[in-house]
Amino acid sequence: MPSAVLNVADFTDEIHPEPVYQALLDKGVLAYQRCDVSNDVFFPPRWLCPVCGSDTYTWERSAGEGTVYSATTLSPRNKEPYVVGLIDVDEGFRLMSNVVGLPVEDVTIGMRVSVQFKDVEDRGAIPQFVKVDA
Repeated sequence: MPSAVLNVADFTDEIHPEPVYQALLDKGVLAYQRCDVSNDVFFPPRWLCPVCGSDTYTWERSAGEGTVYSATTLSPRNKEPYVVGLIDVDEGFRLMSNVVGLPVEDVTIGMRVSVQFKDVEDRGAIPQFVKVDA
């Protein structure tokens, strides 16, 4: 599915990109930025393109699918272990997130995953990834 440019008309240029990103997550949208000058994709959200320094960019919607680039299992005392992974999202950016929905030992590098959103009290939605059934 191709990326669709998002309408962020409710936001002004004075609002930092992070609240815009969070507002989109809260609406179930995994978004990233694309520079209007260099056409480079960048993430996490920021004011300036890290490639050319331009301050003109467009928010785009990710289809939310990607590949586990790396993963580690964290085992906090007296809590269930969980997986933190780096996900190479198909649109060309990498983000850190949890891989959920299967035993931690079943998460593998190269596994295809898809985003889902979890609502966290006092924070809003966060992206998590689940295995894509082949």
